[in-house]
Amino acid sequence: MPLITTAFDAGSTADDVVTGLDLTGVRAVVTGATSGLGRETARALASTGAEITLAVRDIGAGTDVAKDIAATTGNSAVHVAHLELADLATITRFVDDWDGPLHLLINNAGIMASAPARTVQGWELQFATNHLGHFALTIGLYQALAAGAAERDGARIVALTSGAHMYSPVVFDDIHFTRRAYDPQLAYGQSKTANCLLAVEATRRWAADGIVANAVNPGGVSTGLQRDFTQDMKDHLDRLEAAGVFSYKSVQQGAATTLVAATAPEFAHTGGHYLDDGNEADTVPDDAELAGNSHAVKQWALDPDTARKLWQVSLDLLGH
Repeated sequence: MPLITTAFDAGSTADDVVTGLDLTGVRAVVTGATSGLGRETARALASTGAEITLAVRDIGAGTDVAKDIAATTGNSAVHVAHLELADLATITRFVDDWDGPLHLLINNAGIMASAPARTVQGWELQFATNHLGHFALTIGLYQALAAGAAERDGARIVALTSGAHMYSPVVFDDIHFTRRAYDPQLAYGQSKTANCLLAVEATRRWAADGIVANAVNPGGVSTGLQRDFTQDMKDHLDRLEAAGVFSYKSVQQGAATTLVAATAPEFAHTGGHYLDDGNEADTVPDDAELAGNSHAVKQWALDPDTARKLWQVSLDLLGH
């Protein structure tokens, strides 16, 4: 099948994508919305009249952001709720407190290349935060999404991934680095592959209910997400940029592909796709060279059998 294309590209901004949209009545949750891409995504959605809930670790920072978004967009329907993706109790409280339909779930929050750390369950922190936390949130909000889909002819889930998914598949034999040496880039890459696979399986399970999920690569954006980068990682990106393989986007440009997946009509009723620069990306073999295919998606991130397996493994880890 031909790739899905839109009018947007690498230079498009969040405002370009939402210009002219009226999303009054749409309810959206954006995780990690106190800074960077999440904040810009929430601001752009609020500018369309949508009702936004900022799901954040820091309530104080979230409240400040909500006030700023309301002031700059004229939309006062911006709420703040506590959510710590590495703490399942906060996810349960968020889900239990949610009332009514949900139309957009933007799984934006994440950590990157962090030092070795584990949750109280013993889970590797990047996988636990980037995948398992969002997985628990997503399945917990299923009924709300189904209600939203019935109300407005569809609900959408957007999973933020990364070109770093190319560094690692989900290593089911040792997801949590209990036997192999911990590598922050491999751990991050594995979690980003998992984000893609969640979109594939959520769509397979829930498309009949009007719910679709897509994964988006925002591209290289300088945000707080890179706070744990080593100098070697920074030097590597500099070399790729010098070679013309990689270039940094502004935060406004980085949020654009998220907004495409969330609002563009081309993705209203189809899911399981990987978007890059506002369009569906090419799929390349698992052994493809990383640098030459940084805007593509590896097969291991979209494989339906792997997606089913990860879903079940995730349920088992969560005790469902």
